[in-house]
Amino acid sequence: MRAPKTIGLDQLVEALRGAGETTRLRLLALLQSGDLTVKDLTQILGQSQPRVSRHLKLLVEAELIERFPEGSWVYYRPSKSAVGLTTQTLLETLNPSDNVLQRDQERLAEVKSRNAESAARYFAQSAQDWDTIRSHHISEQAVEKAVLEIIGDKPFGTLLDVGTGTGRMLELLQNHYSDGVGIDSSLEMLAVARANLDASNTSHAQVRFGDIFNLPVARNTFDVAVVHQVLHFLDDPGRAIKEIAQALRPGGRLLIVDFAPHELEFLRSEHAHRRLGFDEAQIANWVDEIGLDLISTTHLTPEKPRADALTVNIWLAQDPRIIMADDTARTLSTINSETA
Repeated sequence: MRAPKTIGLDQLVEALRGAGETTRLRLLALLQSGDLTVKDLTQILGQSQPRVSRHLKLLVEAELIERFPEGSWVYYRPSKSAVGLTTQTLLETLNPSDNVLQRDQERLAEVKSRNAESAARYFAQSAQDWDTIRSHHISEQAVEKAVLEIIGDKPFGTLLDVGTGTGRMLELLQNHYSDGVGIDSSLEMLAVARANLDASNTSHAQVRFGDIFNLPVARNTFDVAVVHQVLHFLDDPGRAIKEIAQALRPGGRLLIVDFAPHELEFLRSEHAHRRLGFDEAQIANWVDEIGLDLISTTHLTPEKPRADALTVNIWLAQDPRIIMADDTARTLSTINSETA
């Protein structure tokens, strides 16, 4: 993260005034754990929606947090402004053992657990029909063709498919990698994936039960990681991207496939979506924060637009460590030749 710029005296006073209230400090502390909605925060704090909204409005005006509308929902997150980063430093001095803060964290865990259980129920009910459900939104054939083009023909060693679902990405890329691992938190989905991998003779891939926020794999291990139509089910997609990126070895690539921003609210109520798509700036910011280079963005728009047809975006990012190493080697070579 880049160091914050200096801020003026009046600006700092306004920021401290904005944060200088118990409920607002609790809100700031909670948002350090990831994006949350007004509904989430109301449940955690046990306060009325108008009261929580009023405090959030003051924090936004003080540039301490940012507001991101998504359809009828609004997400809040810590601001990356100089004021916001300065305040985050102050929050680090809070005692995590404080009774009020501890209770807030317990309620936060309960809210996230309920959200995860809701998604898990949906996945369990939809495991056998998952590919069919996805096809209602955009042609999977078009998405898969684009994925193959972006990955390229050059073989690589290891593939990590996070939120593997039916195992389709492991099947699709089976001729590209030598060892593949699929991770999913739904036992029903894993059963479908295993059956599909057996049917397609994809013997060099395995699937495992695991949490996307605590992947059961070693770090610096995989040449390519894919997260295909998964992020929109998560409360904290940015943290998931960070966890996945840590599994990449130097020079490894991360492929993100997900929806562009949309307004189809029924996907929340009927299909457990937590986020209504992601814009380019949002993904670019998350990728930049974890030190990856965004290589390309591909937009796949349905040929025949319908009311329920969604655009799919594919983002390709790369770990720059091997590139930096190559640059260093070239620089040393130049220096040696000049001094010889």
